Amino acid sequence: MTQNPIIKNSKEIRDPDVILIGAGVMSAHLGSLLKKLDPRITIQCYEVTDEPARESSDGWNNAGTGHAGLCELSYTPFREPDGSVKIHKALEIFEQFEETRQFWSYAVESGMVKNPAQFIRPVPHVSFVHGQEMCDFLQARHRCLAEHHFFRSMVYTQDRKTISEWSPLLIEQRDPAQAVAATYMRGGTDVNFGNISRALFAWLTNQEGCCISTRCRIIRLLRDGERWRLTIREEQTGDMWTNTAKFVFVGAGGGSLPLLQLAGIPEAKGLGGFPIGGQWLVCDNANVVSRHNAKVYGQPQPEAPTMAVPHLDRRHLDGKEWLLFGPFASWTTKFLHKKGSIFDLPRSVKLDNLATLIKIAASNLDLVRYLVDQGLQNMTRRMEVLRRFYPAAQTEDWKLMDAGIRVQAIKKTDGEAGIVHYGTEVITSADCSISALLGASPGASVCVHIALEVIRKSFPQYFTQPEFSSQLQAMIPSVGQNISKSENAALFEKIHKHCSDILGLVD
Repeated sequence: MTQNPIIKNSKEIRDPDVILIGAGVMSAHLGSLLKKLDPRITIQCYEVTDEPARESSDGWNNAGTGHAGLCELSYTPFREPDGSVKIHKALEIFEQFEETRQFWSYAVESGMVKNPAQFIRPVPHVSFVHGQEMCDFLQARHRCLAEHHFFRSMVYTQDRKTISEWSPLLIEQRDPAQAVAATYMRGGTDVNFGNISRALFAWLTNQEGCCISTRCRIIRLLRDGERWRLTIREEQTGDMWTNTAKFVFVGAGGGSLPLLQLAGIPEAKGLGGFPIGGQWLVCDNANVVSRHNAKVYGQPQPEAPTMAVPHLDRRHLDGKEWLLFGPFASWTTKFLHKKGSIFDLPRSVKLDNLATLIKIAASNLDLVRYLVDQGLQNMTRRMEVLRRFYPAAQTEDWKLMDAGIRVQAIKKTDGEAGIVHYGTEVITSADCSISALLGASPGASVCVHIALEVIRKSFPQYFTQPEFSSQLQAMIPSVGQNISKSENAALFEKIHKHCSDILGLVD
């Protein structure tokens, strides 16, 4: 280590209150919330890439779905013996995404973010199934969801003409004898989580006592008295130096697990990670794209794990309209798409998680075979999957593109359930001085809810002291209100409409 290290960014905050590791969607929202709650707080962020939100948060590296349970069948398990469908998870995710929407509308109203159309756009959300058994399930799902005020506007149909009006590509050249059904929610969204993260970091770094330093990798994390001491390496020059903070948040996507292991906190013992690569089929043929204005989620594929539900999405990326279909999974040992190493997975194997990983491997051989098979698929096989959605799809209109990498957190309890599942894990030390986010969907959509939980544990004064709690209520009006309860339906509708108006969305 150099005696007088060259600090890449001259504005770097020395010994701040908070260090954020990773400049993705979670760090952007946690940092912004903290700074808005308490302008006196000092925050330093370190990011290994050249600019914020270029790994999993980037628009090309995730589905961009504003996850709210509108179309994702995996959030509503198959029917119970009495014919009902469990909707608890869908309600939970809907309410949590509402908190994110509320903070975004506050950010626009207060001038933190200028143009909401740069990061969020209205796109209807559709669930589409085929086969009589799946049609019956979707009808039961709709019946249960539509009874709740979150989903009152959801429409169900088995009428092909209606489905064609919603999304003509789904019906064109489809076998007329095949039973089909769909639900439609006009108020869905397409979100560019990379753009909103970069916009929030642009605001944050203009605030006194805040800075982001890019091309900086954390190579050591040590508890030093009441503070954490981090060793930082500048990726281009190799210069190294240290910085300390009272609180550290690890929001490094797939890179979070190795950093937790570096920190050595007891709560991280036994944790493992399983990386899964992703790929999209992408179309920019305007004649095709213009005929599909929806995000369409389908039914689980018989050969795929539960979370690998395909969807055909209208996306707005890099200033133009696209269709993305997938995701197709792929085998990888890297934890990060851009800045990962093929040695990430083997390096994460430790004595404390070895037994768990062996148990997981033995009970999930089908998943490993599936990932290898996915990686070996040729374009012909991928187009066959696409044609289950869009029977008239032409190979020449589509190309394959790599997406991000998700690292599924593996716990000792995951052996029987399988390692690929929805959900996020927030790991926090006993003294609440360090937290890390692990997991995947619907992480980005519920980032504000996750950030609030981190703040509640590590900065409880912001919830208990009136000077802070009133500001929190201004940013997220539904905090503590439980808007999923029927008696709060009117409050939900009022808040939801206000946010939709500010963000340029539809109800």
